[in-house]
Amino acid sequence: MANSYTKAAFHLLVTAEEAAMLRLAERAVDILDTNGADEDFALGYDSLGTAFHALFPPRGASKFENFLDLFDDWSFPYLDCRIDLDEPDAHGKVMAFFHGDQFGVEPVAKLIRITCPSALPCGFTWSSDCDRLRAGEFGGGAVVITADGIDWHSTTGILNHALLRAENPHDGLDGYVLAVRSPEGEIAFWNKHDNVGPLSGATIFRGDEAAGVNPLRFEDADWMALPAPLHG
Repeated sequence: MANSYTKAAFHLLVTAEEAAMLRLAERAVDILDTNGADEDFALGYDSLGTAFHALFPPRGASKFENFLDLFDDWSFPYLDCRIDLDEPDAHGKVMAFFHGDQFGVEPVAKLIRITCPSALPCGFTWSSDCDRLRAGEFGGGAVVITADGIDWHSTTGILNHALLRAENPHDGLDGYVLAVRSPEGEIAFWNKHDNVGPLSGATIFRGDEAAGVNPLRFEDADWMALPAPLHG
C-alpha cells in the first residue's frame, strides 16, 4: 500500500475583484457538490451574480457547463486545492495563496487564466511524490499561463527530451526556423502571423513540419536548426 501526492503551493497577486471571483468559483464547486437536479443547479448559478455569469456564461440545463469545462470529469468538479486570500492592500491588490497535497493542476491553471487576467503571464510548479520509494513515482512539472493559452511542462518530458538529445545528438532536435535574407542583406525569420520578423517571434517547426513550408517565394531563404537550450 502506498499513497501518491500531487503537491503545489504558490502565491499570486490579484485584484480585489479577481479575488472575489476566486471565492465565487469555490462557491460554484460547493453548489455542484450537492448532487442536485439541473433546476437546483440553475438556481445556484443565478445566485452567483452577474460578474460570475460574464466569465462563465450560462450553458446547458444546469447553466454551469462553461464552468464545468475547467474539469476533465464533470462528475467530479473539484479544484483540489485551498485558496487563502489576504485583505486588500493600499493599492487594492490581494495576495492569494494556492496550496494542496492533492492539487488540481489543470483546473486551477484554467481557473487562473479566466478569472485572474491582471496576474498574467504567470505560472507555478508542482511535484508528484509517494510515501514509499517506488520507481517512477517522483517527478513534477511547471505550468505557464498566458492570455493566449497554457503551456504544460513535466520533468518526465524534460528528461526524455534530454536523453533523446544525448543518445542521438543532431541538428534540429529542438526545431527549425526559416531564415530569410532581405535585399539589404539583413536576416529575418518567417512566422505564421506577420510573414517575417525577428527571431524571437519566429515560428518553430519540428520534425517533418518544415517540409510543408514552401520557401521558394523568398529570394534567399534557408532552414536554421535551433541550438539546444541552456539549463542552469
